[in-house]
Formats: sequence, C-alpha cells, structure tokens
Amino acid sequence: MVKEVWIDPWSSDLPKNYTKTIKDFGLERFNVNDFPDPNMLMRRGFVICGRDLKLISKCIKEKKPFYVLTGIMPTAEKLHFGTKSVIDQVIYFQKKGAKTFVLIADLEAAATRGLSLREARRRALDVHLPCYIALGLDPKKTEFYFQSENDSVRNLSFVLSNKASLNEYRAIYGNPEPSRIMSSVLQVSDILHPQIKEPMPGIIPVGIDQDPHIRLSRDIAKRAKEFKFFPPSSINHKFVPDLSGSFKMSKSEGNSLFLLDSNEEIKRKISKALTGGQKTLEEQKKKGGDPDKDMIFELFKQHLITDDNELEKRIKDYKEGKILDSENKKYAIELLQKYMEDFRKKYDEAKKISKELSVSHFKSSLNLL
Repeated sequence: MVKEVWIDPWSSDLPKNYTKTIKDFGLERFNVNDFPDPNMLMRRGFVICGRDLKLISKCIKEKKPFYVLTGIMPTAEKLHFGTKSVIDQVIYFQKKGAKTFVLIADLEAAATRGLSLREARRRALDVHLPCYIALGLDPKKTEFYFQSENDSVRNLSFVLSNKASLNEYRAIYGNPEPSRIMSSVLQVSDILHPQIKEPMPGIIPVGIDQDPHIRLSRDIAKRAKEFKFFPPSSINHKFVPDLSGSFKMSKSEGNSLFLLDSNEEIKRKISKALTGGQKTLEEQKKKGGDPDKDMIFELFKQHLITDDNELEKRIKDYKEGKILDSENKKYAIELLQKYMEDFRKKYDEAKKISKELSVSHFKSSLNLL
C-alpha cells in the first residue's frame, strides 16, 4: 500500500506523481507556447503547471502592468542550489517588465521556526539577498522588505484575517496551529499587498508545496471586494530529488548541493551521486544508461548545460552506452566548479550591494526579538 503524501508549506515530503497532484490541486498545465522567449526551465519541462497563467501571458504580450513576487525564509545559513530554479523564474518575469518584490519572511520564521528577528535579519542580509542578486536578480528593479518592517503588509493581514474560516484552514493546511494560521494570513497579505495602490495581475513562482498559500490568497482576494484585487497567478516547477535520488526535502549536507560549496565539496558530492548506469562497465557500454534515473542528468538539464543541442546529444550518447557515468560525473564537476567560481565573485560584489541596502533601504526595528 502506497503511503499518502501530505503536501503543504511545512512538510518534508515532495510529490512524485505530478499528474495526480495537478489534478488534486486543480492546477492548469503549463503551455510553453503561451510565453515569449521561454527560459531553459520552461523549454525543458521543469515548469509544469500554475494558476491563471494566460492572464500573465497576456500582460507580457500586451505590455500591461503586472508584478512578480517571491519570498525569503531566512532560516538557513546557506542556500540550496535548487533556489536558482525559483530565481530563474523571477528573473524571467522581471525582464518581461514585471514589478518585482522580494519579501524577507522574518515574522514567519519567528512564528514557525523559532528564529529571532535579529538573527533572521542577519542571515537575510549576509547570505540570502547576496545570493539572489548574484543569481541575476536586478536590485535596482526590485523592492525588498522585511515583514516586520512593512506596516502596509501587517495592517492588511489584520484586515484580511476575517475573510477565511477555521474549517477552510483545516481543509487547506490540515493542521491549523495558531502560528501557522498567523503565518498563512501574513503570506496572503504579502502576495496581495502590491495591488493596494493599483490592482494588477501578479504571479508567484513557487514549488507545488507552496500552493496552499496561493489557493488561500486567491479565495481571500475574491472575497475582499473592497480592494478589487486580481486573484494572484502562480507558476510551479518540478522538485528535483537530491543527489541520492531522495524526494525528501531534507537538503541534507551530504546529498545536496549548496550555493558557495567549495570545489572539494562539489567533487565529493558529485562522486557519490546516484546514476542511471548499469552494474558493470561492459553492461553499460552494451545497454547504455537511463538518464531519467540519473541525478547528474538532472543537474545538466536544469542548471548546467544551457545548449539544447548539446544536452540532446549527451542524452542520446548516454542511452547508447557511448558515455559512461565516470565521464558524466567528471564533466558535471567541471561545469559546477566553473559555475561556482563565477558565482562566488558575483556573491562578493552582491554582499556590498546588500550592505548598502541594509543602510539605505531597510529601517532598523526598535525592538528586535
């Protein structure tokens, strides 16, 4: 009997059957032809579904106002390499003219993870914001804010708190703990607040585990008629298992890549990664490997090989036994080390920008918990 997986923003489980998840959540399939100049994740099938996608597509094509928003949960001291997938989507929409918002969820981190506001601020400014900027986010075209310092967001969360019932929270989140209820209402406020001055469509790039926040936001947007909110759109990408092939969102140190990993860490982790090869060298050359079960190919497809023709040829050669696992791993290590070398330089520059933002852009809270 297959264990039922509960998917919500706080679960460690990731979906394996996307067809079932899309159906259960009432999501719409992503159509790459709807979006001009699709990015690599869109072209290669990693972006799979969302909500009200055609509305955003229309805004892009007709050059109408819309916004893109993403959040930082500043709990980690280092960022998982998969963070790049979300930021790649934000950057795509930013380049297509979206007003861009990045929120630092310090209040949610305090409520659900027990992190102090002071420490959340430090991690956001020292680690998360520099990484986002180094990944390509344009800080000059982005509005950053801390939940604890945005009066509009906090006030809106109180106004919107009576737009949903406890039974609805149970249906969406399963476990309606007070901290989770407060966090989810604040999330709704974050998602909708860019429309306070000017109602406009907005899109939120998220993993499917965050879709409960989107569903609640859309329901509340429809009920808060006094604001004339557009129900927010969303765009969802696939989760990639860790290097061992696990679909647990553990982000364990040994089986996951992190931004700013050293060359030695990259080599050690890639060398142990799960492959789609055969048991013996002779069998590999005869039967070939299965790239769909290979974690190295997941990195190639999602992050490392940008040329579609090169990727297709490598997949073909692997299936035919012309490329061995050892060759794939060696190439992945080379590409990752080159990427990380460039990223570290950008990160060092981005830390200077983040420091400037901390002085000129963010207010200092008087009472940091």
